[in-house]
Amino acid sequence: MATKMAGAAHNMRKTEVSSLVVKLEVDVDIKASAGKFHHMFAGRPHHVSKASPGNIRSCDLHEGEWGKVGSIVFWNYVHDGEAKVAKERIEAVEPEKNLITFRVIEGDLLKEYKSFVITIQATPKQEGPGSTVHWHVEYEKIDERVAHPETFIEFCVQVSKEIDEHLLNED
Repeated sequence: MATKMAGAAHNMRKTEVSSLVVKLEVDVDIKASAGKFHHMFAGRPHHVSKASPGNIRSCDLHEGEWGKVGSIVFWNYVHDGEAKVAKERIEAVEPEKNLITFRVIEGDLLKEYKSFVITIQATPKQEGPGSTVHWHVEYEKIDERVAHPETFIEFCVQVSKEIDEHLLNED
């Protein structure tokens, strides 16, 4: 079952793989280049808090190197008005595709989800400047009572727009 939810500048798509395993996806149009946006998450995620201070408090490297598969990063963020944490392992980095994948291995999200994987891919627009950021979240709920994380997708949209503004102001 797939559903579409319209937003101002994006569409959220929900695909249920099973009753508990679900994929949520959203595209966000930005003015910054795909490479610069990707580099924010792969090369300098500790700067995301400067771009989106109301949402991301900090990002620290716990193990490995920034942007390297297997590295562990620790996010302090605010979601739904509450301070939260997520310890994530970088599962994939494809600079030529401006793609990075994070798997949550500890933190608040795992109170409601058995697994939570976030893939961020920025693609240059075919026509004109700018790019499209594609967020793909795949998760497994611990049980049927757990809500789908639509507010998390809205959070990703907001962070994308703030990073875009930050990158445009850096030039």
